Amino acid sequence: MIVIVCVDEKKGMMFHRRRQSQDRLLREDIIKQCRGKRLYMNQYSYEMFGENEDSIIIVSENFLEQAGKGDYCFVENQDISRYLENVQEIIIYHWNRRYPADMYFMIDLANGNWKLVKEEELKGSSHEKITREVYKKK
Repeated sequence: MIVIVCVDEKKGMMFHRRRQSQDRLLREDIIKQCRGKRLYMNQYSYEMFGENEDSIIIVSENFLEQAGKGDYCFVENQDISRYLENVQEIIIYHWNRRYPADMYFMIDLANGNWKLVKEEELKGSSHEKITREVYKKK
């Protein structure tokens, strides 16, 4: 599976069960990255995406167990550590801001198991600069 996460400068993902950002252009880029594939997420995340892209989105509370090789999984409020053996790629969107957080992305991408293969900067609707990094498992 290919995991997509959004984090701040300190790898924060959520604060008091609320996402840190709902950037519209970031969501559009996620959908663009997943064209032609399935995009799994839970109901919480689907509420942000809305119904306009439901043709590629599969909503399930157990999506990390259901997704297969090559499927995308948008993760906001879950730790993916126990699913790492099934993850081939991680796409991280991050912005150059620091927000309060109590849930963090805990995967160490500098541990030698992952290789940065692509990095691009985007302009968001609520963030002037968003960086997309793509890591592949070695």
